[in-house]
Amino acid sequence: MLLNTIQPGDGAKHAKRRVGRGIGSGLGKTAGRGHKGQKSRAGGFHKVGFEGGQMPLQRRLPKRGFKSLTARFNAEVRLSELNLLPVDEIDLLSLKQAGLVAAQALVAKVVLSGKIERAVKLRGIAATAGARAAIEAAGGSIE
Repeated sequence: MLLNTIQPGDGAKHAKRRVGRGIGSGLGKTAGRGHKGQKSRAGGFHKVGFEGGQMPLQRRLPKRGFKSLTARFNAEVRLSELNLLPVDEIDLLSLKQAGLVAAQALVAKVVLSGKIERAVKLRGIAATAGARAAIEAAGGSIE
């Protein structure tokens, strides 16, 4: 094999389509754009989703759902996780330090999941009705 004989394989390269270069090219006159209409004209096209003036699909469908912007600042804590904490007085800061809630959390709520066997005192933390009953049954309190 010589360097001056290297060439690409058959069919690997093909000539670029040259439109509007006369009748013999096969793409002369209308240059493959057909006759008349918006798509045949220079600069004549429309935005994505445009349906020729008909009400577009994304506007015909009903709006649905809601995504709360404050949801990422709310955190849930299980009763079983409270059981593992070494402190008896629990507030948001102690939950953050233990890694049970995210650092950006502003509100925490205790949910009834698992059991609690020791008395804990919640300060500035909400609790569901079931979790509240379980904490008070174990001798704890909620402020």
